[in-house]
Amino acid sequence: MIFSVKQSSGQPIYAQIVQQIRLAVEMGVLRPGDPLPGIRTLAEQLVVSPNTIVKAYSELETSGIVSLRQGSGAYIAKSPRTRSQTERLRAAQERVKLLVQSLQDDRFSDDEIQRFFEAELFYPQLKS
Repeated sequence: MIFSVKQSSGQPIYAQIVQQIRLAVEMGVLRPGDPLPGIRTLAEQLVVSPNTIVKAYSELETSGIVSLRQGSGAYIAKSPRTRSQTERLRAAQERVKLLVQSLQDDRFSDDEIQRFFEAELFYPQLKS
């Protein structure tokens, strides 16, 4: 699994990592027992402080998604997700896919579409 971060996204880097791991678990890309990259390894790969990775992994552990094992690393914990939640996520993903396609048909660029989503998610005070 390859993770990436955008310094300019307006979202903290640790939150981007948390979001990517949660999505990977929800979509079944990461399964219970799968190892995550080591803290130093991932920090070097993303060119961020190891403390950022520690914060992301700690948040994931608190929410029950990741199990941290002293000296052994971080692993995906037993999944608390039920099948109905997975189905809801897939249905939501399909709706997003259709919306993106519709916006592309209206000749909006991928960058513009991404900014629409980010504005809705990260700046709720601007909503009408």
